[in-house]
Amino acid sequence: MRQWISARCLRLLLSLTAASMLLAACGFHLREPVALPFSSIYIGLPVTSPLGAELKRQIRATSPAQISDAQQSAQVVLEVLSEKRDKQILSLNSQGRVREYKLIYDFSFRVRTPDGKELMDTVNIQLSRTLTFNEAQVRAKEAEEALLFRDMQNDLVQQVLRRLSVLKPEA
Repeated sequence: MRQWISARCLRLLLSLTAASMLLAACGFHLREPVALPFSSIYIGLPVTSPLGAELKRQIRATSPAQISDAQQSAQVVLEVLSEKRDKQILSLNSQGRVREYKLIYDFSFRVRTPDGKELMDTVNIQLSRTLTFNEAQVRAKEAEEALLFRDMQNDLVQQVLRRLSVLKPEA
């Protein structure tokens, strides 16, 4: 009995070791913080914008870059051209009631210097998610919609940061 347990533990230990070696060999690693190539940035979003707050939070958490309150004191300016959330009907059931919605988050921006020199052409990012709808669960579906928009916002912030990380600002 004792040999069976130790053989079983040995097999388990060997399989865990093999799995960890395979995982390390495939090149898997956690996403690292984005290194921004500038010392300060002005973000052209209102103070009350949830997207602006999340973007500023991510920059403060992952980069030594400072967030400037004035355009003229920043090295780069993130100019927001549009930010729009939309909800479109995707499909209807046999009674003509909504079965699915398509949630769309559309965001356009460009990056320039305070004196107007463009560092990045206009970038348009459009994210979408599908939301199934059930009239019997209206409150739950409203909460799910808010959660999906928040998820798209987090995804959008990561995409903006990755795009900012490849900038080549002036010296």
